[in-house]
Amino acid sequence: MGKTLNGARLTGRIYETMLAAGGARGWWPCDREGARGGFDEIVIGAVLTQNTAWKNVERALAQLSEAGLVDLEKLAVLEPAELAPQIRSAGYFNLKARRLRAVAEYFAPGGRSRLEELASRSDGALREELLGIYGVGPETADSILLYALGRTSFVIDAYTLRIGRRHGLFNGTTRYEEARDWFMGRVAADLETYNEYHALLVWIGNQFCRPKPRCEACPLFRRECFANEGRWRAMREGVRGELE
Repeated sequence: MGKTLNGARLTGRIYETMLAAGGARGWWPCDREGARGGFDEIVIGAVLTQNTAWKNVERALAQLSEAGLVDLEKLAVLEPAELAPQIRSAGYFNLKARRLRAVAEYFAPGGRSRLEELASRSDGALREELLGIYGVGPETADSILLYALGRTSFVIDAYTLRIGRRHGLFNGTTRYEEARDWFMGRVAADLETYNEYHALLVWIGNQFCRPKPRCEACPLFRRECFANEGRWRAMREGVRGELE
């Protein structure tokens, strides 16, 4: 690698390389012209995207939109059995209907929004409350915090863990909270940066850093990537030492 890099510098270089190659991703995709600037759509999408491809979520959101149900206040008082047929394309639709109802009830109990009340909560308090909602795990909670609520909470997903392991940021046992802490300790707490960093990692993971990596086409390959097994074996211990 030549001159060694500490963790903050390496995460910065990875981000700059991805951004230069892929540009701003414009994530989260939603209609921001509504009364709450796309808030409801982002929250709903964060639940629907669990264990499914985004294209399936888009179909479910389109059906919800046709039914006038991209609205947490309406979903909060709608029976899951009535909601489930509208989100069939997102998979696990009966389960996700119950989860959506639970999330909607948190943001709009009794069908009345409490966003103004929640605005005074700290990031940590909001995250703890979100994680207490039925069906909301860390990735869903952090997606809602970052993309819907505008809080600096770094989102981790399977792509992030895979890329992090191949680049020597994590080892094979690193889990969600450890990876989140790692990034939040080394990436400046800037909303735009957190937003783009996660979206760019998803792009890299989807297009290049697959289970069978497409290293030669990947924007990160020349500088930082150690997915190639020969390079990985040769440099793994040294990279780990540089990041401590």
